[in-house]
Amino acid sequence: MQKASLFSPVLIVGCIIIMVSFAIRASFGVFQIPIAEEFGWLRAEFSLAIAFQNLAWGIGQPIFGAMAEKIGDRKAIIFGAVIYALGLILSAGADTPIAHQAYAWLVGFGIAGTGFGVILAVVGRAASDDHRSMALAVVTAAGSAGQIFGAPVAEWMLGMMSWQMVFTVFAGVILSIILVLPFMRAPVQTNKAELEETLGGILHRAFKDPSFMLIFLGFFSCGYQLGFITAHFPAFVTELCGPIMVGGVLHTAGITTTSALGAVAISLIGAANVGGTLLAGWAGNRYSKKYLLAGIYTGRTIVAALFIMLPITPLSVVLFSIGMGSLWLATVPLTSGLIAHIYGVRYMGTLYGIIFFSHQLGSFLGVWLGGRMYDVYGSYTTVWWIGIAVGAFSAIVHLPVREKPIGLAVAA
Repeated sequence: MQKASLFSPVLIVGCIIIMVSFAIRASFGVFQIPIAEEFGWLRAEFSLAIAFQNLAWGIGQPIFGAMAEKIGDRKAIIFGAVIYALGLILSAGADTPIAHQAYAWLVGFGIAGTGFGVILAVVGRAASDDHRSMALAVVTAAGSAGQIFGAPVAEWMLGMMSWQMVFTVFAGVILSIILVLPFMRAPVQTNKAELEETLGGILHRAFKDPSFMLIFLGFFSCGYQLGFITAHFPAFVTELCGPIMVGGVLHTAGITTTSALGAVAISLIGAANVGGTLLAGWAGNRYSKKYLLAGIYTGRTIVAALFIMLPITPLSVVLFSIGMGSLWLATVPLTSGLIAHIYGVRYMGTLYGIIFFSHQLGSFLGVWLGGRMYDVYGSYTTVWWIGIAVGAFSAIVHLPVREKPIGLAVAA
């Protein structure tokens, strides 16, 4: 079978879907203050809705991964887009915390159907061994590209319409990805032994392998940090950052309030992550993925610790956003590539989906604890330091991973 080139139609379509899905997903932190102020809710109320969204994403990821491998990738993506749109439309009409929290489950499942678990598996199967790490990085970087404009566009739209109308517009946008699906025809590039392996067989071998559990535990902190920062950093910056200097670079660029800086910070993280993720994909083809992951988590720990220990100013927000952004989703192509390298690509969607559940469990706790501890202590400091601690844990836990393909349980 002829190997697919790096920039195949499958890769391009995958990038489009991830970009749109993540642009919407990355914008929810911008709605924290408007929704809380309209209804007079505590910060924890909408935070819990975002937390449930992340948890549903994690639970739904292995389900959609298995669904894609059973009924087809495109059908699974269509189902995910419809659920995503339904959750957004129902959320637009919600006026109680419980309603928002309930509909957030639909949004989370929709993200699972249009997110990394399904798309990375499609791209991973379509790519050759030589291109796989870079192809996974390109798709991941596309998610960051969505993050670049997702939060600022949401902030801009909130200046012209209600948050309810923004949610409705987003629902129409996510449904539009169905138009590009006819171009997503991914060949199944596996060897004969992998094709003969059953899902039950690969799950049995993975669960018996200590490395699978180490990767599972290590991905927790990634979700915790990403979930907390995406949901709370705009509000964090709005309330704790020093004033924007009149006549300064940011002010000249049109960023005159800390609220605008908070939204732009999410974009800066996304912009920096494009380069960081592509670099991780390049390095993943040349160096040990587990050591690269340990290095990334160590870097995150250092950047986060320095930011919270130093005065929070517009300059430190920008520097933190660039530093953390360069390490933001760099873990995704390396983690998914590690799964493909050790266990093969036949059931990559399901296996990565299980690993991703740990990521989203961490994301749930990061988002929920952020809102809860803010309401209790009036500060994000404690939950920030918890994120630093779990980041250091992830750096350590990747070191014992056995980075070698495990033998297939089929006859030669």
